[in-house]
Amino acid sequence: MISNQILQNTIDGLKTIAHVDLCVLDIDGKEVASTTTDIGNVTVAARNFVESPADSQEIQGHQYFKIYDEQQLEYILICTGSGENTYMLGKMIAYQIQSLLVAYKERFDKDNFIKNLLLDNLLLVDIYSRAKKLHIQTDAKRVAMIIESENGRDNNALEITRTHFGNGNDFVTEVDEDNVIVVKDVTDMLKPSEISKVAEDMLQTLEKEGLSGVRVAYGTVVGEIKEVSRSYKEAKMALDVGKIFFDERKVICYSELGIGRLIYQLPIPLCKMFIKEIFGGRNPDDFDQETLTTIDKFFENSLNVSETSRQLFIHRNTLVYRLDKLQKSTGLDLRVFDDAITFKIALMVVRYMKYMERFT
Repeated sequence: MISNQILQNTIDGLKTIAHVDLCVLDIDGKEVASTTTDIGNVTVAARNFVESPADSQEIQGHQYFKIYDEQQLEYILICTGSGENTYMLGKMIAYQIQSLLVAYKERFDKDNFIKNLLLDNLLLVDIYSRAKKLHIQTDAKRVAMIIESENGRDNNALEITRTHFGNGNDFVTEVDEDNVIVVKDVTDMLKPSEISKVAEDMLQTLEKEGLSGVRVAYGTVVGEIKEVSRSYKEAKMALDVGKIFFDERKVICYSELGIGRLIYQLPIPLCKMFIKEIFGGRNPDDFDQETLTTIDKFFENSLNVSETSRQLFIHRNTLVYRLDKLQKSTGLDLRVFDDAITFKIALMVVRYMKYMERFT
């Protein structure tokens, strides 16, 4: 159903063009929107008009018109004016409002379809039959993008996103209170970098609109409409994994998650067993800040002792001493590739466990 505010804005604009006053009533004769306060009490006249077989009628100097939605009476339009063309103008305006109803109904139906598609609430046969009915191409290349922002519903993130990105063959919707989903048609995009550019542009646009804490995550490109839900699930995972392992990045793609994607799918009991095997009873969080900084910088420089010591502004022997000290406490020598990989994975598992503890 179209909102009363949309109807009010519509008839305000039509009055400016046609220079006639307009009033829209529901089928019970109650006012929905109006451009005038001088029309008087027309409830009884409107109800009588509803019961009549006529689609238009002049009553007490006003022109009445019925507005239908798929042969179902939805509204009564009253057009007032002194000109000879009042009836013709009213007829045209009634047609415009009726067309508006159809457009908004189609938008609602498409939005409802996309929501159910994302949530896997449709049978395969229903997906294609409803897509055909709604004139949605079934074999276009699409990717699901999730936009998260602080207090998303409170700052009108959905409407802002629809304004900028809900055009053409793209769909903008939401399935919860936290995130906005964009199902983007990428048929004309030949390179992954083009999709990444779209995500970056979304981020910048929404930040300019005043949204804070914006993050954009997206899945892989799918070629069939039935696979859109898979891209959406990938985008959801990318959003979560990005918060755990790539917190500094505001745009994250499912295909860039690397080993973080595997760790995210591990059961917590298995993670605890692994950490106990690696660190014994010690928690990596117990390491002092100097040790943690050394570890991060050593990994960042691909286990290169000379470059790491240079960037930390310490002597090479000092770095070797720190690595030896870490080896004594953990049994892992970060200068040995296998031990370094084990240690790196263990740190990532710890980060994952800490993140999941917030939801238990």
